[in-house]
Amino acid sequence: MSEALEAKKLDPGFLSEVVSKACTNKNRLDLYNCLACGMCSVGCPYNGVHDHADPRKFIRQLVLGMRDEVLNSPFIWACTQCGRCTMECPMGVEVMTLVRTIRGNFGLRAPGFLQDVVDAQIKTGNQMEVTNEDYLDTLQWMEEELQAEVGDPNARIPIDKEGAEFLFLWDPREIKYYPQDVQSIAKIMWYVGADWTCSSRWWDATHYALFNGNDEESRIITQRYADEVKRLKVKELVVTECGHATHANKWGPKVWLDKDNDYPVKSIIEKYVEWFEAGLLKVDKTKNPEPITLHDPCNTVRKQGLGDAIRYVLNKTVMDFREMNPHGVFNYCCGGGGGLLAMGSDIYPYRMAKGKLKADQIAATGCKLVACPCHNCFDQLNDIIKYYKLEGVKVVHLHHLISHALILEEKPGR
Repeated sequence: MSEALEAKKLDPGFLSEVVSKACTNKNRLDLYNCLACGMCSVGCPYNGVHDHADPRKFIRQLVLGMRDEVLNSPFIWACTQCGRCTMECPMGVEVMTLVRTIRGNFGLRAPGFLQDVVDAQIKTGNQMEVTNEDYLDTLQWMEEELQAEVGDPNARIPIDKEGAEFLFLWDPREIKYYPQDVQSIAKIMWYVGADWTCSSRWWDATHYALFNGNDEESRIITQRYADEVKRLKVKELVVTECGHATHANKWGPKVWLDKDNDYPVKSIIEKYVEWFEAGLLKVDKTKNPEPITLHDPCNTVRKQGLGDAIRYVLNKTVMDFREMNPHGVFNYCCGGGGGLLAMGSDIYPYRMAKGKLKADQIAATGCKLVACPCHNCFDQLNDIIKYYKLEGVKVVHLHHLISHALILEEKPGR
């Protein structure tokens, strides 16, 4: 039997308090429009997969003013903020916005080391506390490796070049753990003759304050990028293959910065498309003959609409592309989004429970390669592969496929 509610324990102003603090570029009054129909719970792939995964229950507690229950609910940390529930909502209520608002505005601290990651980025400029010396040394090292690979002493990874077409932001994983990715991306830049630069100051594209819900910390991080765009006099900002970084950098300036900070932001995936369409990227897709499937990162595809762009690139670059089911905007979150990857052992069971759906999707395709243009998803998928023993399955970024297949003798201007 359901426990009876005591009116004296309810806070009728709680929902309005949450809505007033919500950070959104949409009409915040839409957050009041819940019909209690339950379509959000129908739309959530993880409702019933593990405990504390029912968005309708969360919304009803919020509407009824059950402050204590909401603030102590595991749901707000188990939710990956993937946005799948809102796709089914007839009123378009953004559950992820409500979740983020509660996380960051009511004195809560995330499980695990999520806040530590944000603190590190605020303090040092990058979430992994890479020193400036190590960062610059890595870029120089990879520049030398690139020159040796392509046989061109003029191949460069430019730093602080004023007036370049775009400023490129890295993921710190690329700098600290996967420096060969720096070389792979720079090889593509060299091949197309990109006019680009990196920053010596603020270069970390990631943005875990998107997940802890702290808008002041998000403002600080985003303002740093805006300042670099101005300092280096570039035309646009380009973000590496990272889903939440793409979303935070495209959406963030609209909600965290003033109107003077208006600059174009693109994912590097969009640049791949531009370069293919301009005839600058010439690849031999027979170099990528293995069957390959695609994991659609929620932030890149559902929130930023780049699903078609990713598929354009894959179809240009590989021989045998196979879709998961479902896919595109209806994809399943990898299970590590919304900051869950940084929430430690308490959240790990939720991550792996969600990951079972993704493991089954991958297995059903028969593919041993999974394309994944997102570092956060990349790490979660590798955890899933190990946990569910998907033998021989490997995760790759788009740039791995492109750089491997480049036809060097047909490089433009060569």
